[in-house]
Amino acid sequence: MKIKMYQIDAFTSRVFGGNPAAVCVLGEWLDDDTLQAIASENNLSETAYIIPRDGFYDLRWFTPVAEIDLAGHPTLASAYAIFEMLEPGRREVRFETRSGSLHVIKEDELLAMDFPSQPGKPCQASEDIEKGLGVEPEEVLLARYHMVVLDSEEAVLGVRPDFRRLENLPSMGVIVTAPGRKVDFVSRFFAPKMGIPEDPVTGSAHCTLIPYWSKRLGKIRLTARQVSERGGALFCEDQGERVRIAGQAVIYLEGDIWFP
Repeated sequence: MKIKMYQIDAFTSRVFGGNPAAVCVLGEWLDDDTLQAIASENNLSETAYIIPRDGFYDLRWFTPVAEIDLAGHPTLASAYAIFEMLEPGRREVRFETRSGSLHVIKEDELLAMDFPSQPGKPCQASEDIEKGLGVEPEEVLLARYHMVVLDSEEAVLGVRPDFRRLENLPSMGVIVTAPGRKVDFVSRFFAPKMGIPEDPVTGSAHCTLIPYWSKRLGKIRLTARQVSERGGALFCEDQGERVRIAGQAVIYLEGDIWFP
């Protein structure tokens, strides 16, 4: 058996930036153990699996340790693979996922994703958050992830996580965010219990970041940067029950996975 695989850097215009994702093209679903084993072997934040159907694609996402319900950068990477390699000239694609239908549109150099909005609700700053991040938050909110608001970009850059502490959190991961110096807001994201100590760029985190910063700044359209070591740029829009998350992508490698 041979599986076509692309490795694509998402939310960046240059190789070695953004967040690398593997995109594997299947004819039909393999068993879950094999899908997880491939993701573990790839050892990237996420491996995406896509299957072409009649006018749309099925899409699933796996971290090195588990399947997840929503992921942004491998969705962007999957759309890039379709638009640039699998179906050149196509400008819109629908994915069917565990989180429902997700659409991606090609707009010049940007790929714009339509995702569900997931606003956070205020919650207490637990000891695991404060000691796990080494910060005193201005605010803490909880949706799919915890979101910790700090006062400056410098404070976000200065976070040195205790990953063992963060593994105790009931959520899948924790976002740290603050106003940006050159963009509307910056963030970092940590999900050690999902096998991702620090994710370079996290599209799904912006489902919570966008409604928060849109309300706080009084703006519908926002610019964002995830200030990880690799870094990534996102162009965002609050659309009420949905959010628009756009960015660029670039291919790093194309190859085949072989099975005996």
